[in-house]
Amino acid sequence: MANDTLTVAVLGPGGVGGLLAALLARAGHRVICLAGEDTAHTLRTDGIRVRSGQFGDFTARVEADTHLREPVDACLVTVKHTALDTALTRLPAPVLGEALLVPFLNGVEHPALLRAQYRADRVAPAVIRVESTRVAPGVIDHGSPFTEIDLTGTAVPRGALDALAEAFAAAGPATRVLEDEAAALWAKMSFLAPFALLTTRYGLPLGDIRTRHREELTALVEETAAVSRACGGPADTAQSLARYDAFPPGTKSSMQRDAESGRPLELDAIGGALLRAAERHGVPVPLASRLVRELGDAGH
Repeated sequence: MANDTLTVAVLGPGGVGGLLAALLARAGHRVICLAGEDTAHTLRTDGIRVRSGQFGDFTARVEADTHLREPVDACLVTVKHTALDTALTRLPAPVLGEALLVPFLNGVEHPALLRAQYRADRVAPAVIRVESTRVAPGVIDHGSPFTEIDLTGTAVPRGALDALAEAFAAAGPATRVLEDEAAALWAKMSFLAPFALLTTRYGLPLGDIRTRHREELTALVEETAAVSRACGGPADTAQSLARYDAFPPGTKSSMQRDAESGRPLELDAIGGALLRAAERHGVPVPLASRLVRELGDAGH
């Protein structure tokens, strides 16, 4: 990858993908958004409009197509896990070739799946901490006062990771490259699983969960930390609880928002993956098992 401008494809220009596409395009990179025909047409015509306290309100011009048809330096995968299989049909492996494939997906199982379909030494999993919502095709509402990216990839050449991290950081998001892929993914999973499962199960924002369901939150954080530790991730339960306590009380998880909107839940990618990892390592997770079962029984 050249040090100056990159060509970056964005598969799924929603809340996260749309924000990153717009920031990279504004910074002078060539951005190709991959989406359905209607969305692609809207993006080609109107660009991506961002409303952001952190980055300002702006419109960025991008290219858009339904499939990747030419080589790129990197492709960001920013769809929900439930849409991943369908989305990957837009990304033919021979066309992707040498490009870095950067999934911003919840859960911990997707890197193996992507490495089976694409170049294993080009899959660079990333974690993003941000609250960003697509309110209409090509219209992004970025609500959080922060945007932080952790970029990793066990087998990826460090130079390639550094070049992409530099492009992200120059475009706006605070970005760091982490050596330990498992630790990076489990740091996100340890925070996300208790937050998503409890807010969705009870249909309550985080403030109510941490007061009315404090005991369950603590127990679930402890279960998740034990699984994370077994998988080579962080296991600081006090730090996790302190992070939940620091969030605004009205905060909802994306899984809860999906449930409220009748969209498919990432229950298997988050809850299912947690249970499978627990089973592999012989870690008992009775509360997580019950919550995943109850959410599944509820038709999610």
